[in-house]
Amino acid sequence: MRVVLLDTHVWTWSLADDARLSRKALAAITGAETVMVSPISFFEIGQKVRLGKWPQMEPFVDRLPALLETQGGRIAELEGVICLAAGTMAWAHRDPFDRLLAATALRRDVPIISADAVFDGVVDRVW
Repeated sequence: MRVVLLDTHVWTWSLADDARLSRKALAAITGAETVMVSPISFFEIGQKVRLGKWPQMEPFVDRLPALLETQGGRIAELEGVICLAAGTMAWAHRDPFDRLLAATALRRDVPIISADAVFDGVVDRVW
């Protein structure tokens, strides 16, 4: 895989070398030429930190763009067409973050690296 998109949790796990990353996911990340993170992941982390739902990420939240750069990753562009696709895709899943991640993966024609099976049947998921 040349290009991959990380879901929010996978990205945060990669920041901390978390053992929850599967071997296959880690191999896909390290073997990819380009690792992308959606801007919606920044929003999701920030919102959950602000609401007190993800206190473990609070020490990192102000450094997220720099941390991604240090990892050699890049921010996937979030275009209007992706937002529209996320809102209109025939998928019963209601989580707006996941919908935007799926739409980004579809638009970019790249697999998403995620532990979340909710993406199965919608996009190519690596885990």
